Amino acid sequence: MRVEYDYDTCIGMFQCVAEWDAFERDEDAGKAVLADSEETDADVFVRDVPDDAELDAKFAARSCPVDAITIYDDDGEQLIP
Repeated sequence: MRVEYDYDTCIGMFQCVAEWDAFERDEDAGKAVLADSEETDADVFVRDVPDDAELDAKFAARSCPVDAITIYDDDGEQLIP
């Protein structure tokens, strides 16, 4: 499973931070940060989701009010949103 996070779309509600500890608050920027991620496009960050964190990652994506977090399965199929 893989998570893709669009930093530019984030509005800083930090609901993802409450759901998955891979997301951290950046109070100065007013946005969340996806830890241990790689920037693949401008302001788009990607990382693999550990097997034991799949449920947390899904909850983080579902909690985002602006759909800045996208979850893909191992075959590249979009699961959320």
